[in-house]
Order: sequence, then C-alpha cells, then structure tokens
Amino acid sequence: MDTSTSSAAYGTWESPITAEAITKNITVIETVLADRATGHVYHIERRPSEQGRNVLVETATGKDVVGQGWNVRTGVHEYGGSAALVHDGVAYFSNYSDGRIYVVSPGEEPQAITPADKPYRYANFEVHPRHPHLLASILEDHTVDGPATIVSSLCIVNTQTKSVHPLISGADFYAQPKFSRGGNRLAWQQWNHPDMPWQGGQVFVGDVVLEGDSVSVSNSLRIAGETGKVSAGYPTWANDNTLIFTSDHSGYSNPWKFEDGNASPIFSGPMKEDFAPPMWSLDMFPYSIVDSAGTQALWTAVKDGRDTFYIVDIDERKSPQQIDTPFVAIRGLLSSSEANGQVVFCGQKVDETENIVQASMSDLQNGSFKLLKQPSTTVKFSKALVSPPRPIALTIPDDGSPLYVVLYSPRNPSYSGSNIPGERPPCVVNIHGGPTDHVAQGLDWKKQYFTTRGWAWLDVNHGGSSGYGRAYMERLDYHWGEVDVEDSILAVKFLSQEPYSLIDPKRAVIRGGSAGGFTTLAAISIASDPKFFAAAQSSYGISDLQKLEEFPHKFESHYLNKLLGGTFAEVSEVYKARSPIYHADSITTPLLVRRFTSLFDWDSDLICYIPQILQGEIDKVVPKEQSELIYQSIKQRGGDVEYKLYPGEGHGWRQEVTMRDALERELGFFSRVLGISAVI
Repeated sequence: MDTSTSSAAYGTWESPITAEAITKNITVIETVLADRATGHVYHIERRPSEQGRNVLVETATGKDVVGQGWNVRTGVHEYGGSAALVHDGVAYFSNYSDGRIYVVSPGEEPQAITPADKPYRYANFEVHPRHPHLLASILEDHTVDGPATIVSSLCIVNTQTKSVHPLISGADFYAQPKFSRGGNRLAWQQWNHPDMPWQGGQVFVGDVVLEGDSVSVSNSLRIAGETGKVSAGYPTWANDNTLIFTSDHSGYSNPWKFEDGNASPIFSGPMKEDFAPPMWSLDMFPYSIVDSAGTQALWTAVKDGRDTFYIVDIDERKSPQQIDTPFVAIRGLLSSSEANGQVVFCGQKVDETENIVQASMSDLQNGSFKLLKQPSTTVKFSKALVSPPRPIALTIPDDGSPLYVVLYSPRNPSYSGSNIPGERPPCVVNIHGGPTDHVAQGLDWKKQYFTTRGWAWLDVNHGGSSGYGRAYMERLDYHWGEVDVEDSILAVKFLSQEPYSLIDPKRAVIRGGSAGGFTTLAAISIASDPKFFAAAQSSYGISDLQKLEEFPHKFESHYLNKLLGGTFAEVSEVYKARSPIYHADSITTPLLVRRFTSLFDWDSDLICYIPQILQGEIDKVVPKEQSELIYQSIKQRGGDVEYKLYPGEGHGWRQEVTMRDALERELGFFSRVLGISAVI
C-alpha cells in the first residue's frame, strides 16, 4: 500500500469525498419513535432520492410501515415534527399532502381517521392510557389561511368514530399534550405572540373529565413560565403525581418538577448549562423517564457546545451525574423500556454520522451501545479523512462577552500540507439558521467535502445562538443584522492572527441559509466592513425585513419584534437600515446568483457583484420573493444576475439532485472567485 504523501496549495487537494457520494441514495433520520406498549423502535427517514418524502420505518427490520405515495410529515408550525405515533403495533401518522391523520395496522393499508376536505394540520399525538382509541393532538386550522387567522388548539381524535373534538383553545400556540400515567390529568405547553416558545413558553396542567367518549379539561392551572421573561416547556409525567418540565428561570434551561401543587427546581442549585433546546421542531425532546417508578430521568444538555448525558434523580435535590459518551450531538431521546431502563436516541460522533442507538443506563455508563440503524451512504470513507471539530471560546474586546466558534482545519492523509511557504488555508465561514439555534459538532460530510480539499471551515455560534444560556441568546435582541454580522467578522480576525494564525483572512468566504442567509447578505452590504469577505453564498436568505413581516407564517410572525425592537410601523428606520435590499448598491464582493427552472435546465455560472442565491420554489418560511427582490434590485442597476430557483423545494433542500448541485456549484464558485484550481 502506498502511504506516501504530497504537498499542494490549500484548496487544490484531491478528495475521494464527492458530492455524488454523499448525496446519492442517502436517507436522513428525521426522528425516532418507540412503541411504549411493545418496546419496538421505529423511525421516520427522509429520502432525497424519492423527492424528499418522509417514510415511517420499523427500525429493526428496515421495513416501511407505509408504501409509496405516503409522506409521513406535518406542516404544524411550518417546521413540523412529531408527525407519527406507534402504539401497540398500530401506527398513526400525518400525511403531508392532505394533512389528515391515518391509522395503519401491520399488513393493512392506511385508513383516514380525520375528516376530508378540511384545511387542518395535526401533530404531537398522545394516546390516552385507558382509552387508546382517543388521541390528543395539536390541531392547526387553516380555513382562513393567514398568519393572524390560523387557529391553533388541542383536540381529541376518536379513532373509532373518525371524528375530531375540541379540547383546549385560546392561546396562539400549543405543544406537547401529555396524559398522566392513569389518564386523569393532562399537561401541555402553550404560548402567545409576540413570544417564541423559548422566550415565554408556559406549562399548564388540568384535570381530564371523561364522559363516555367525550373528553374535556377542567381546573386548568399555569405552573411555570412567564410571558417574555421565563420559558418553560417539555412537560412529561414521571408518575401520576409528579410532572417534569424545563424552565430557564435561573438563566439556563434546567430540569424542574411539579408535585403536590408546587413547582421547584430538581437540582440543589442552578447549573449553567442548557438542558433544553429551542423548540423549532415538535419532536425535539431532551429527556426521558427511565424507570417505572418515575424516580430517575436521563437528560441531554449542551456543555461546551457539545451534547452530553446526565442521570437526574427526580426525588432528591442533588447535582446530576454526567455520563461521558462518544456522542456529541444527541436528539430524539425516548424510553424504549422503562422496566429495563432502556432508551433510544439519535446520536452523532465527531467521526461518524448519525445512528439510531439503544442502550440501558448501565450500558451508557460502561460505554456499550447497540446501533439499530447504521448511516446510509453509497461510499464508506476512512475516518482518517475526518477533520475533528475544535471548539474555541473567544472574547469580544469591547465588552468582554464570549463568542463561541468551532473550527475544522484542512485534513487529508494524502497531503502533508501546502507547498507554498507560509500559506494559510482559505476558510468557509458558516452561519447557522434560526437565528436562535447553534451548530452542533457531529460529523457532517459537507464540511469534510471542503476540509479534505484543503479548506478550513468555521462554524460561528454568534451572539443570539442557543446552548449558552438565555443572556447569550438575548445578545441578539434588537440587534439582528449587527451582533451576528460583527461576530462573524471578529471570529475571522481572531483566528487569522496570533495566537491562532490558522486561516487566511483575505480568503474568507461566508455562507448561510435562511436566517444565516440574511446574515450573509448583511455581511456584504451593511457590515462595518462590507468588503471583508472575499465571496458569499446565500441559500433562501432574507433580503427585505419589511416583506418578511408582511408575508410571514404564523409561528414566526412576531419573531422580528424582539430581533429588531418592534414592528415595521414602530421602527421602520431599523428595518430599512438592516435590510440588504436597501443597500444592494454597496455589494462589491464577487458573488454569484443562480437559477434553474426545471430539474434539468442548467444555466451557465456567471461571476458578478451579487450574492450566490439558492431558493426553493415552494418555501413558505422565506418565500422566493425575498430572493427575487435582491435579483431585481441588481438587474435594475444593470448588473448581470443569475438566480437559481429549485422547483419542488421548500425551506431547505430535500431532493438528491438539488443537494448535489448546490454543493458542487458552491465549491466551484468559491474556488473561481479565489483563483483556486479545485477538483470538484
């Protein structure tokens, strides 16, 4: 075997990691499910090769629960999640095309159990423990389909009579209905505009009243959370008397409990770690009860930017026990058997893509795990190719605030480095969406696609990111388009000078999608130095904040109130000052706009002084008009513009051909701008 290495200029290295290899016939795990009656594990996977549809799969056998033509997905809150439930071998799921709930038993075809011809969406199904034909669910009524007129509520679905009955209403949003073990009580989360769930979510409990098949809730009581000040969420019952939830009352989301009429923190003192993520998706649940008595829970928390496990004693006020595992990104944590103390979750390592993992408490402590589903990729790559994440905490000079970043340096075992003396690598600066979110540190082959070619990759968890406490998230309040932009520039400056000197600041390019696309466009139009980045790429990014306020979806329709300090009517000058569309004439960074109108209608690439814009045709979160605004602005100035519209795509890429094209064109564009002879 030839183990010799060579040297070549950064960015020109040849790599076995191709866009086709990491997108062809892959499946993406959307969420994991556990049948509480049987202990069997299921999962929902997205298949880009099948136009991005979601499929419910029995994990152990790999058998599809539903066949072609079904899409197990929901549009509740637009971002969806929690679209299916399996109970005693019977599956209930939302079908994306018509929004109805269907039931399917093994060997049978799905049957609808909610009315036809109703513009309803459903999610977060919960079976009543004593009357399993009754399901609690979120109901989102789109009869009058506008942000101010969509009606959210909790309902009961009777699977025998195939009817839907109201349960709880009045708030702007609902989530996580949870019956107590005996079914006599119900807990749920709700919140109202202008809050997002992580800003002012509230947990309620009430008594369940059953009269035949009629279900109602009485004696409703708010037990935690305060509008605009304290967020509480993720309720579940440890036993009939004890409700578990999270609250950021201390400034960090920590575990709390409600029993005997009182709410209190579980720990002896606050921990400066977040034990709950911002609830963008309805299946983001951070813990599970792991014993039948309800005395112990397994929790995930973010520590130094990585997910970690903690064993939490519910009955005793003491510090939790941390469990060290190789998993750095964990989600979908569920109990698969309380009697055996077994859990199942989606876990990623720094050098392995996501697996579905099953383990007992003793297994976790001993480092023993059962992998139920391996990653699906056409080509298996050597771990020697993987550039590991390097989390770095920087300090902002002006006020001493922290700034969290994660660096991936160039790595390829076939190369010892650059053959140009003193050369530092070009760097892709990646801005996450949200903006209330953060970039995890699990393996992402897209990043390695760049690092194995001699690029550095920098994830910026700018002020406003989650995982570092409420105060860090609130750094972005009133300052979106400022704090995120300047943090991104500062991160590059810090890492390009002593004591780091790890990247070339003159060859830093910026990219991002959605809110990250907005930061990208802002960085080249309204930043303190709009010429700082050498190139930029925006996917489904926001260009006009006023238009975003005018045409939002309901979930985020008041999000800008905190991010910008008010509505357009109240602070119009802020909206205009922060909207890249009003500053398009300031864009001089070499960029690219791309467009195609059918899956096989490829236009030639054109380097010009505008952003590389990628946009989904049916995106309801950031509509295509946002990208077309910046396109038209450049056209009106006489610029040469190419804009790529991906048909059939929404907010993010779900189709294989789109994913591959976007990745190859992005690398090709950055390389051409920087004069790098890249091997795509």
